[in-house]
Parts: sequence; structure tokens; C-alpha cells
Amino acid sequence: MTVLITGATGLIGQKIVDQCHSQGINVHYLTTSKSKLSTEPNYKGFYWNPKNNEIDHNCFIGVTAIINMVGASISKRWTDDYKKIILESRTKTAQLLQVTIKKHNYNIEQVVSASAIGIYPTSLVNYYEETNTEISETFLGKVVHEWEAAIDGFKAMGCKVAKIRIGLVLANDGGALPEIVKPIKFGVGAAFGSGKQWQSWIHVEDLASLFVYAVQNKFEGIYNGVAPNPVTNKELTKVSAEVLHRPLILPNIPKFAMKLVLGDMHILLFESQRVSSQKVEAEGFNYTYVNLRPALDDLLG
Repeated sequence: MTVLITGATGLIGQKIVDQCHSQGINVHYLTTSKSKLSTEPNYKGFYWNPKNNEIDHNCFIGVTAIINMVGASISKRWTDDYKKIILESRTKTAQLLQVTIKKHNYNIEQVVSASAIGIYPTSLVNYYEETNTEISETFLGKVVHEWEAAIDGFKAMGCKVAKIRIGLVLANDGGALPEIVKPIKFGVGAAFGSGKQWQSWIHVEDLASLFVYAVQNKFEGIYNGVAPNPVTNKELTKVSAEVLHRPLILPNIPKFAMKLVLGDMHILLFESQRVSSQKVEAEGFNYTYVNLRPALDDLLG
């Protein structure tokens, strides 16, 4: 089996490549950097430049499934120009893949695409399942809604489409966790706002396994890519400090302070989404990290 991975050189993409290889799955990948092209027997790179609608269509030869992870980081300051990049790096790339597949008449059976739990409205009381139809009115809510609509374009081509709505990804070499624990390491860690906002997290290894499992088991529809036990921001901060053997002595950090520092991006710290993993579990997927403490022990211990 050969899969095409977009975003294969990113934080989650690299882990997915490792998981594919451990399961005997060959990988083709698209990259915007010619220096990252590789031609190993089970790991072959192809150049694309979505800004210019350029793509080496040979990337689809022998491919039956696509794992779509491409998208500009949301962890950079959201200027108006960067907001456009965040959106178009998700929607225009999907459209370029679809146009190319149609033009050259490739037969792709399945697409498993990243999405995000940012589509769910912030709430301290709701427990979101995939059947929820409310869409957050935030910038992120709009992005995810348009992203998923762009991915649905693969359905019209006869592909099975699965969208995995990813929560807070915990990894020790990128993503949010190093930034969350940085102040804790210096003894100035604190929860954000009330600390009551829910954080639906997942260990990066479990998330990579989930994408590969989704391809192997022909997932179709929407799935939440989160661990079974969400925690509050206060709990996340507390457990991180315990694992790092650091005290928490400061009061909670107020919202207005983080808005001054981060601008619109501050909502990432204050939005509350408690999200269910039951649909994924019902498909037979087994998590290695069900609870936060073992996950942080593994990453920070």
C-alpha cells in the first residue's frame, strides 16, 4: 500500500511517516522545499508550490489513499495577512490536489484529512460529539468550516473522506506544550483566566497512530482526534508543574494581559472545548495515553 502525505515534514506528519513505515506502508510526500526531496524505496518526495498552483502529478502514481496534514501554523501572530495564509494553506491546497487528480484521472480511494476542534463553540458545560452542528463564530471556527468544505470536494470524485478534528497536540519537540511549560520551568507558571476552560488534548504518538488506523480501517465522516479524558487549563498547568517538580505560586494570568501580548491569537488559551473521543473508541482504536499524567511523564519526565 502507498499513501500520499501532505505536511509530511511537519510535527505530526513526521510521526505519521514513522507509523506508516512500521506498518509496512510506502509513503509518497509533497514538499515545497526541493532540499527535502528524498527517493528512498519507501519514502519518495515530490515538489509542489501551491501558491503558484504547481504540483508534480507523479506523486499520485500507485497511491490509493491521501493523508492530508498541510496547513500554516496557527501559533504565529494573526495579522490580517497571516490569517489569509492560515486559511488558504488549507483550502487552496485541497483544491489543487482535487484538480490535479481529475485532470490526470488518478484513482484515489480514500482521503483522511486533518481538521480541528476549533470548529466547536467555546463552552464550559457542553460535551461535543461529532454530530454537533454549531460552528464557533471565531476566526478559527470560520477557518475549520471552510477547510472541511474544501476537503468535502474529494467526495464528488468518489473518494471516501474522513476528517479528524484535532485537539491540543502534546509533543516535546514542537506544538503548544513547550510553550505552555516554558514559564513553569522558570518558576512563573500559572493558569490562564479562570483556569476552568476545557483542554481536549492528545499525545502526538496517539494522533499519528489514529491517522494510520483511519486509513487502514477506511474511516468515513467526522472523528474527534482527542484523548478520552479532557482536563481544565488549571489541571494541565498543575500536572505539568508536578511532572517538572516546579512550584506554582503566581495568580492566574488575566485574559486582557494575554490579548496585549498575543493579539487575536490569545483565544487559543481561553477557548473551552470539552470533546468526546467515543466515536473513535467505538471504531476499535486503542489509545496508549488515556490520561494526562502518563502522557506528560512520557514527554517531560
